[in-house]
Amino acid sequence: MPFYVKQGEIPTKRHITFKKDNGELYREELFSTHGFSNIYSNKYHHNMPTKALEVAPYSLSHGADWQDSLVQNYKLDTKQADCQGNFFNARNKIFFNNDVAMYTAKVTEDTDEFYRNAYADEVLFVHEGEGTLLSEYGALAVKKWDYLIIPRGTTYQLKFNDYKAARLFVIESSTMVEVPKHFRNEYGQMLESAPYCERDIRTPVLQEAIVEKGNFSLVCKFGDKYQLTALEWHPFDLVGWDGCVYPWAFNIQEYAPKVGKIHLPPSDHLVFTAHNFVICNFVPRPYDFHPQSIPAPYYHSNIDSDEVLYYVDGDFMSRTGIEAGYMTLHQKGVPHGPQPGKTEASIGKTETYEYAVMVDTFAPLKLTEHVKNCMSIDYNRSWIEN
Repeated sequence: MPFYVKQGEIPTKRHITFKKDNGELYREELFSTHGFSNIYSNKYHHNMPTKALEVAPYSLSHGADWQDSLVQNYKLDTKQADCQGNFFNARNKIFFNNDVAMYTAKVTEDTDEFYRNAYADEVLFVHEGEGTLLSEYGALAVKKWDYLIIPRGTTYQLKFNDYKAARLFVIESSTMVEVPKHFRNEYGQMLESAPYCERDIRTPVLQEAIVEKGNFSLVCKFGDKYQLTALEWHPFDLVGWDGCVYPWAFNIQEYAPKVGKIHLPPSDHLVFTAHNFVICNFVPRPYDFHPQSIPAPYYHSNIDSDEVLYYVDGDFMSRTGIEAGYMTLHQKGVPHGPQPGKTEASIGKTETYEYAVMVDTFAPLKLTEHVKNCMSIDYNRSWIEN
């Protein structure tokens, strides 16, 4: 996280006595990354966060591997995989490797269960819907087209105002999701040249501590395995916290795109980084201003990366037949680019209106059976001129 936040009541020093009015101790929890050598937060609980009544198996699957998938270009309508469920059990895994997994979900119902991804950071792109992200750190208002960055180990709930209109694109990362280093100066402040800054980032607001004893269900995800933990105390019992690790939100509409004299590569649309993959986004922008520029992207081969696009809204000028909620996968070793006629049609255009999230991975992606069931059969032949 790019900056330090302090909320609620905390002691004057770390790791010292911090007492309630009745003389009992608040319980300090250090929430650290990379052992004790990277960013961290200190949380102060009314009760020990370790109090678990029971741990039990929890059965949940997001999609079987497609073992004999071909290496080719894919287009799929992810809405065809929609199922009933809440913000975590409605997720359908689409693509994955050891570094990243990508899911889509139509969220149709609420849940009182708490959720924690213990092994992975999560990026939740809120394609449709508004609501509130509730966590130990407080409440964070959620808007349509928000990126929600949730550090691993965070206990949270995601509540929507309307479960008839709630859709997520979820990126799960085995490493920390970060603001790119070249967007920040040596002190961590975001540079003048960065496409967004601290003013665009929204952080949780600590709520009154819920000091309630009972039996609270926490679903924990450990890789592809789930467990159900029964907590003795409500997990949102913080009196205060401070540090640099917490959930935060950034809306894609706040992104300030670069514009060039000739077509800029996709890497100039970078928004977040992680180990072995990056997240970029495409937003409305003026086109290139060279008098002979070709706004449409050039044909290219990703010789060392797989490219995934999740389409959010707008007119995607390099292709026809793309709708909101579609995804494409262009795999390493297979050239791709505009459909026939789209390059010529782009010449002379002055601007584009499109929103899309792109994930570029530097290890090959595996596919699930959802791809087989949602894919356009003829997409790989869409460059053939009739």
